[in-house]
Amino acid sequence: MADTQKPLLIKRYASRRLYNTETSDYVTLDDISNFIREGREVQIIDLKSGDDLTRQYLLQIIAEHESRGENVLPTTVLNDLVRSYTTQATSVVPEFLAASFEMLRDGQSKLLNNMTKANPMSAMPGMEAMRAQQEAFMKAMTSGIGTLGTGIGGTAPDMDEPKPEDKDDNLDEIKAQLADLQRKLSKLGK
Repeated sequence: MADTQKPLLIKRYASRRLYNTETSDYVTLDDISNFIREGREVQIIDLKSGDDLTRQYLLQIIAEHESRGENVLPTTVLNDLVRSYTTQATSVVPEFLAASFEMLRDGQSKLLNNMTKANPMSAMPGMEAMRAQQEAFMKAMTSGIGTLGTGIGGTAPDMDEPKPEDKDDNLDEIKAQLADLQRKLSKLGK
Protein backbone atom coordinates (compact mmCIF):
# COMPACT_ATOMS: atom_id res chain seq x y z
CA MET A 1 0.00 0.00 0.00
CA ALA A 2 1.28 3.48 -0.89
CA ASP A 3 2.31 5.97 1.78
CA THR A 4 -0.28 8.73 1.27
CA GLN A 5 1.51 11.04 3.72
CA LYS A 6 4.40 11.78 1.39
CA PRO A 7 3.94 13.29 -2.08
CA LEU A 8 3.16 10.98 -4.97
CA LEU A 9 6.26 11.13 -7.19
CA ILE A 10 5.53 11.54 -10.89
CA LYS A 11 8.48 11.46 -13.28
CA ARG A 12 8.33 13.22 -16.63
CA TYR A 13 10.28 11.45 -19.33
CA ALA A 14 11.93 13.14 -22.34
CA SER A 15 8.89 12.09 -24.39
CA ARG A 16 6.83 14.29 -21.98
CA ARG A 17 4.99 11.21 -20.72
CA LEU A 18 4.22 11.20 -17.01
CA TYR A 19 5.10 8.10 -14.99
CA ASN A 20 3.54 7.24 -11.61
CA THR A 21 6.33 5.74 -9.54
CA GLU A 22 3.93 4.08 -7.07
CA THR A 23 1.88 2.12 -9.59
CA SER A 24 4.54 1.86 -12.32
CA ASP A 25 2.27 3.14 -15.06
CA TYR A 26 1.79 6.23 -17.18
CA VAL A 27 -0.70 8.88 -16.11
CA THR A 28 -2.46 11.86 -17.66
CA LEU A 29 -3.15 15.34 -16.32
CA ASP A 30 -6.69 14.17 -15.50
CA ASP A 31 -5.23 11.34 -13.42
CA ILE A 32 -3.02 13.80 -11.54
CA SER A 33 -6.01 16.08 -11.00
CA ASN A 34 -7.93 13.14 -9.52
CA PHE A 35 -5.04 12.25 -7.18
CA ILE A 36 -5.09 15.82 -5.88
CA ARG A 37 -8.88 15.81 -5.44
CA GLU A 38 -8.51 12.62 -3.39
CA GLY A 39 -6.18 14.50 -1.05
CA ARG A 40 -2.77 13.38 -2.33
CA GLU A 41 0.13 15.76 -2.64
CA VAL A 42 1.87 15.34 -5.99
CA GLN A 43 5.43 16.14 -7.00
CA ILE A 44 6.36 16.10 -10.69
CA ILE A 45 10.08 15.84 -11.48
CA ASP A 46 11.84 15.96 -14.85
CA LEU A 47 13.72 12.65 -15.04
CA LYS A 48 16.70 14.02 -16.99
CA SER A 49 17.33 17.38 -15.30
CA GLY A 50 15.78 16.69 -11.89
CA ASP A 51 13.85 19.98 -12.09
CA ASP A 52 10.64 20.23 -10.08
CA LEU A 53 7.83 20.80 -12.59
CA THR A 54 4.95 20.58 -10.11
CA ARG A 55 3.89 24.26 -10.30
CA GLN A 56 3.97 24.21 -14.10
CA TYR A 57 1.70 21.16 -14.28
CA LEU A 58 -0.68 22.39 -11.57
CA LEU A 59 -1.12 25.65 -13.50
CA GLN A 60 -1.72 23.63 -16.67
CA ILE A 61 -4.43 21.59 -14.90
CA ILE A 62 -6.12 24.80 -13.73
CA ALA A 63 -5.91 26.28 -17.25
CA GLU A 64 -7.48 23.16 -18.76
CA HIS A 65 -10.38 23.22 -16.27
CA GLU A 66 -10.94 26.92 -16.96
CA SER A 67 -10.89 26.34 -20.74
CA ARG A 68 -13.57 23.65 -20.37
CA GLY A 69 -15.90 26.20 -18.80
CA GLU A 70 -15.28 25.11 -15.21
CA ASN A 71 -14.72 28.72 -14.18
CA VAL A 72 -13.59 28.98 -10.58
CA LEU A 73 -11.45 32.08 -10.97
CA PRO A 74 -13.32 35.24 -11.98
CA THR A 75 -11.71 37.37 -14.68
CA THR A 76 -11.07 40.15 -12.17
CA VAL A 77 -9.04 37.76 -10.00
CA LEU A 78 -7.07 36.54 -13.02
CA ASN A 79 -6.35 40.17 -13.99
CA ASP A 80 -5.17 40.92 -10.46
CA LEU A 81 -2.90 37.87 -10.51
CA VAL A 82 -1.33 39.01 -13.78
CA ARG A 83 -0.86 42.52 -12.34
CA SER A 84 0.76 41.09 -9.23
CA TYR A 85 3.62 39.70 -11.32
CA THR A 86 4.52 43.22 -12.48
CA THR A 87 4.18 45.06 -9.15
CA GLN A 88 5.61 44.92 -5.69
CA ALA A 89 2.50 42.98 -4.63
CA THR A 90 4.06 39.62 -5.45
CA SER A 91 5.14 39.11 -1.85
CA VAL A 92 1.61 39.83 -0.56
CA VAL A 93 -0.41 37.77 -3.05
CA PRO A 94 0.63 34.26 -1.90
CA GLU A 95 -0.07 35.15 1.73
CA PHE A 96 -3.41 36.69 0.79
CA LEU A 97 -4.46 33.61 -1.20
CA ALA A 98 -3.33 31.27 1.58
CA ALA A 99 -5.29 33.28 4.17
CA SER A 100 -8.38 33.37 1.92
CA PHE A 101 -8.37 29.60 1.40
CA GLU A 102 -7.79 29.05 5.10
CA MET A 103 -10.83 31.21 5.94
CA LEU A 104 -12.87 29.25 3.37
CA ARG A 105 -11.84 25.90 4.89
CA ASP A 106 -12.46 27.19 8.42
CA GLY A 107 -15.92 28.51 7.52
CA GLN A 108 -16.88 25.25 5.83
CA SER A 109 -15.61 23.24 8.78
CA LYS A 110 -17.69 25.30 11.18
CA LEU A 111 -20.74 24.93 8.94
CA LEU A 112 -20.31 21.15 8.91
CA ASN A 113 -19.92 21.12 12.69
CA ASN A 114 -23.20 23.04 13.00
CA MET A 115 -24.93 20.41 10.87
CA THR A 116 -23.92 17.49 13.11
CA LYS A 117 -26.34 15.40 15.11
CA ALA A 118 -25.75 17.54 18.23
CA ASN A 119 -27.61 20.35 16.49
CA PRO A 120 -31.41 20.15 17.04
CA MET A 121 -31.98 21.07 13.40
CA SER A 122 -30.21 17.87 12.30
CA ALA A 123 -33.46 15.95 12.98
CA MET A 124 -35.22 17.86 10.20
CA PRO A 125 -35.96 15.84 7.05
CA GLY A 126 -33.23 16.26 4.44
CA MET A 127 -30.57 17.57 6.85
CA GLU A 128 -28.49 14.38 6.61
CA ALA A 129 -28.44 14.62 2.81
CA MET A 130 -27.57 18.30 3.00
CA ARG A 131 -24.73 17.56 5.44
CA ALA A 132 -23.35 14.84 3.16
CA GLN A 133 -23.54 17.19 0.18
CA GLN A 134 -21.73 19.93 2.13
CA GLU A 135 -19.01 17.46 3.18
CA ALA A 136 -18.50 16.43 -0.46
CA PHE A 137 -18.32 20.09 -1.49
CA MET A 138 -15.82 20.86 1.24
CA LYS A 139 -13.64 17.92 0.27
CA ALA A 140 -13.71 18.97 -3.39
CA MET A 141 -12.83 22.57 -2.52
CA THR A 142 -10.05 21.82 -0.07
CA SER A 143 -8.34 18.73 -1.44
CA GLY A 144 -5.10 19.34 -3.20
CA ILE A 145 -4.34 22.53 -1.35
CA GLY A 146 -2.77 20.88 1.65
CA THR A 147 0.24 23.17 1.42
CA LEU A 148 -2.14 25.99 2.18
CA GLY A 149 -3.42 24.08 5.22
CA THR A 150 -1.18 26.00 7.55
CA GLY A 151 -1.55 29.58 8.51
CA ILE A 152 0.72 32.29 7.17
CA GLY A 153 3.04 31.77 10.10
CA GLY A 154 3.31 28.07 9.25
CA THR A 155 1.18 26.68 12.04
CA ALA A 156 -2.26 25.18 11.78
CA PRO A 157 -4.99 27.53 12.94
CA ASP A 158 -7.04 26.74 16.04
CA MET A 159 -10.20 24.97 14.86
CA ASP A 160 -12.08 25.03 18.19
CA GLU A 161 -15.81 25.55 17.80
CA PRO A 162 -16.80 29.06 18.91
CA LYS A 163 -19.48 29.64 21.53
CA PRO A 164 -22.94 30.25 20.01
CA GLU A 165 -22.90 33.93 20.93
CA ASP A 166 -19.49 34.36 19.22
CA LYS A 167 -20.50 32.90 15.84
CA ASP A 168 -22.02 36.09 14.42
CA ASP A 169 -19.06 38.11 15.70
CA ASN A 170 -16.62 35.66 14.08
CA LEU A 171 -18.40 35.83 10.73
CA ASP A 172 -18.41 39.63 10.83
CA GLU A 173 -14.73 39.62 11.79
CA ILE A 174 -13.85 37.25 8.94
CA LYS A 175 -15.78 39.41 6.47
CA ALA A 176 -14.01 42.53 7.73
CA GLN A 177 -10.59 40.86 7.46
CA LEU A 178 -11.31 39.69 3.92
CA ALA A 179 -12.52 43.14 2.88
CA ASP A 180 -9.40 44.71 4.41
CA LEU A 181 -7.13 42.28 2.54
CA GLN A 182 -8.97 43.00 -0.71
CA ARG A 183 -8.56 46.77 -0.20
CA LYS A 184 -4.83 46.37 0.47
CA LEU A 185 -4.43 44.20 -2.61
CA SER A 186 -6.33 46.69 -4.76
CA LYS A 187 -4.06 49.53 -3.55
CA LEU A 188 -0.96 47.52 -4.35
CA GLY A 189 -2.27 46.77 -7.86
CA LYS A 190 -2.66 50.48 -8.75
